[in-house]
Amino acid sequence: MAGSSAVLEDGSLLSRLDRGLLRVERVFALVSGLAVFSLMFLAAYSVTGRKFFASPMPGYVDWIEAAMPLIAFMGVSYTQRSGGHVRMDILIGKLRGRALWAAETLSVVLILLLMIALVWGSWAHFQRSFDFAAPLWSRDSSIDIGLPIWPAKLMAPLAFSVLCLRLVLQIWGYGRALVLGLDNPVAVPMVQDAAAQAMAEAEHLDGRD
Repeated sequence: MAGSSAVLEDGSLLSRLDRGLLRVERVFALVSGLAVFSLMFLAAYSVTGRKFFASPMPGYVDWIEAAMPLIAFMGVSYTQRSGGHVRMDILIGKLRGRALWAAETLSVVLILLLMIALVWGSWAHFQRSFDFAAPLWSRDSSIDIGLPIWPAKLMAPLAFSVLCLRLVLQIWGYGRALVLGLDNPVAVPMVQDAAAQAMAEAEHLDGRD
């Protein structure tokens, strides 16, 4: 199940780190949104040029390919923080107390291990493309207009590194709840029922969040 979840806050160090990282995640999510928004203008420009001037935008596909990492990766940590990723709650939703926090901790640890591997692999992929001695610092480029590819390749390890920081904070939050037996831990998404989600969405639309 996917949906927005509540994240509780207090004055603890964990909560302060959570809010600090959230500011970074919001900037990344904004960049991702602006990338989507810019593609609409590129599409309109290209279609208008093709329709009325028989001259579509040069390198339109190249620009789309360059923007894809911004769209696909830059908002991933923000979504993890808000509990918006697709997940199966059939089993987890039936757990309570320490059993729930243990299951959540285990799942986040496994995700973190995967993301560390992806950071390592995507960084190596970026390094194969980047070269200070090459024109535009790039060993490879797009096919049509020769855009350097390394900036797009850099987005993956950058976004995944922020996600790793988010996962570390969530492991801290879930682990703290597991050890202390907390009912409402901070800095982790608390799954809401349908009524609570509807109320939160209504408050968001009213501008009261």
